[in-house]
Amino acid sequence: MATYFIGDIQACFDEFILLLEQIEFDHQQDHLYLVGDLIGRGPKPKETLDYLIAHQSSIHPVLGNHDLHFLAVANNIKSNKENDNFTPLLASTKLNDYVNYLRKQPLIRHLEDDELIVCHAGLTPQWSLATAITQARHVNAELTSSRYKSLLEAMYNNIADWRQCKTQQERLIFTINALTRMRYCNEQGHLEFITKVAPKENSDQTLTPWFNQQHSLLSDQKIVFGHWASILGNTNHPQFIALDTGCLWGNWLTCWRYEDNRFFDQKSL
Repeated sequence: MATYFIGDIQACFDEFILLLEQIEFDHQQDHLYLVGDLIGRGPKPKETLDYLIAHQSSIHPVLGNHDLHFLAVANNIKSNKENDNFTPLLASTKLNDYVNYLRKQPLIRHLEDDELIVCHAGLTPQWSLATAITQARHVNAELTSSRYKSLLEAMYNNIADWRQCKTQQERLIFTINALTRMRYCNEQGHLEFITKVAPKENSDQTLTPWFNQQHSLLSDQKIVFGHWASILGNTNHPQFIALDTGCLWGNWLTCWRYEDNRFFDQKSL
């Protein structure tokens, strides 16, 4: 039995299957955690979600920003743009299955026994771990409720400062922003949504990667995340494990095995 984590698939289904074959993944014994952006822009969104739905007992994702965006598109809140490549899902007779599957997925998975936190973008330094888990549960409760479309309509809002959130809806939006969109924070710890380059290429001295800011996390807690392809898995700290290595952009898909701290990769086809 082994525990694996894979970075942003973004519908690069063929590479995903080749990576599972490489690690000899056993659906009967092993467990796989996905850091979000399961779909979005890649070539095979339908095949990807069909596979994940068929293997829910062994594959456990969190939601990324592209997954949430698909939910908004599927509910006619946002337009279907060609470069998102959502059309195969939207045209499918199983559209409701895809929507309902994604609605059920959390923003955080906390593997307490292994002291691991899995999320898409990271954990804001404005929060304790307890606050992050609580807020993620609130978003999950909203997404699985009958009023979930209201949150999807409201979430396109750059709320960046937790301390300025006055309403429950503002707190939910900030939670989505922090857990699925964040890369850099400014000197006050506010989220910054524009800059995507790696730290060595960033010229704005007021911005710091979220994982370089002071956190309340214990040193033995690891955060496994994706979202930031330009850093190519490099955080320079063993506590923060970055798995988005830009398979969609011609790089590779990365897998980390917890038990022996071993990494595997599959080159983009």
